[in-house]
Amino acid sequence: MVSRVIPVDPFDLVIFGGTGDLARRKILPGLYRRFVAGQMPEDARIIGAARSDLADESYRADIREALVEFIGKGKLSEEQMAAFLSRLHYVAIDATGESGWKALAALMRENVVRAFYFSVAPGLFGELAERLHAHGVANSESRIVIEKPFGRDLESARELNRTLAAHFDETQIYRIDHYLGKETVQNLMAVRFGNVLFEPLWNSQYVDHIQITVAETVGVGGRGGYYDRSGAMRDMVQNHLMQLLCLIAMEPPARFEPDEVRDEKLKVIRALEPVERDDIVRGQYAAKGKIASYHADVDDDDSITESFIAMKLHVSNWRWAGTPFYVRTGKRLRARQSEIAVVFKDAPHSIFGAAAGRHRNILTIRLQPNEGMTLGVTIKEPGPGGMRLVDVPLDMSFADALGPDADEIPEAYERLVMDVMRGNQTLFMRGDEVEAAWAWTDPIIEGWERREDAPVPYEPGSSGPEESAMLLHRENRRWREIRE
Repeated sequence: MVSRVIPVDPFDLVIFGGTGDLARRKILPGLYRRFVAGQMPEDARIIGAARSDLADESYRADIREALVEFIGKGKLSEEQMAAFLSRLHYVAIDATGESGWKALAALMRENVVRAFYFSVAPGLFGELAERLHAHGVANSESRIVIEKPFGRDLESARELNRTLAAHFDETQIYRIDHYLGKETVQNLMAVRFGNVLFEPLWNSQYVDHIQITVAETVGVGGRGGYYDRSGAMRDMVQNHLMQLLCLIAMEPPARFEPDEVRDEKLKVIRALEPVERDDIVRGQYAAKGKIASYHADVDDDDSITESFIAMKLHVSNWRWAGTPFYVRTGKRLRARQSEIAVVFKDAPHSIFGAAAGRHRNILTIRLQPNEGMTLGVTIKEPGPGGMRLVDVPLDMSFADALGPDADEIPEAYERLVMDVMRGNQTLFMRGDEVEAAWAWTDPIIEGWERREDAPVPYEPGSSGPEESAMLLHRENRRWREIRE
């Protein structure tokens, strides 16, 4: 398969937190894969920056170990790895002090893209932005990449935006959400807007409801301290699930350009109705066998933070009036599964009679595992004996459809980091989009905190609390199964 790749200009990428888990697990392995794919310019450089006092060679040795661990020794070429590691440099730096900034400024080159990845705690974003500006490390063409959380409520999100805006223009800020880098998420836009088959049906006249599920088998693990202050709503719904909902519900932009796409996403967020108390189910995983409870994982027997949430949402516009969106996400569920299911309405009249049963077309977009799409269609069951109907899938998994080329599909982080170098903000969140999401989220959280609502317990390895099923059962609908 031959694809057209937009070239990347020479760059200096500084990774603050360059010795941290995200850099070692995702960012640098992703950059290595793009290097092997020939997408990294010959004179591109990557500069790790952290508090540890390391020489360049020590840093390269550490990243070599990370590549072996997270890519696999069998997939690495010694020659290519040596060439990639030669592009790495390191600067010991104090994010909250003055140490190291002159050395970093001296290392930066003129006439190349300067990008700065803030792979650090959110509390350091402002400090880094200020020092990049004060020491002349960044210029008017520089780009900064920041990870979620983009605040923990509307007030803190606004403060973060003001802090960043004091030193960088909005066109220089890349708020990264790795879900938007997934191949299937981007294919969702291609399916919607590149095929005459779907877009005429993509509205309340033909769609009965839409389900968005992001299920995880793991507990909060070593993130207990962070997670107990956030919960599933702040950690997943306000950002990841919100972005998926926007791409599903948005109007077609006039062009596939960054601000035009993000303008349409913003309209969806602003059209979200407040959520009624009866349309929210919060859960918290209990203990089972050797699996510890949420309370044990966060070391707080009185915690009422949710590890699961399910909600029924409504988008108040002409396209989606009357069509509910059901979203759910949680820890310690039956399987690791992320999918979007567009459930179309029944045919207006069945010529086959009641005996043929009820059949619906469902378009399923699988984000993980086994990325791909499935369209369920109704056909006659083969064989004699009358007209018996059966549902069968038209299945397209990337592994099957693309064959050997499926292994070449970039992972989310490597795609998004290279988009930063190209200056393409399409798949990144804009400041007003973040604030609009928090403006919708805050009243929901404030409501259950004011009432001191406790989440309901659910069994690890299940699909979540039984109460979440009632969100759909009361309207004669059912969640799609979370499959092992």
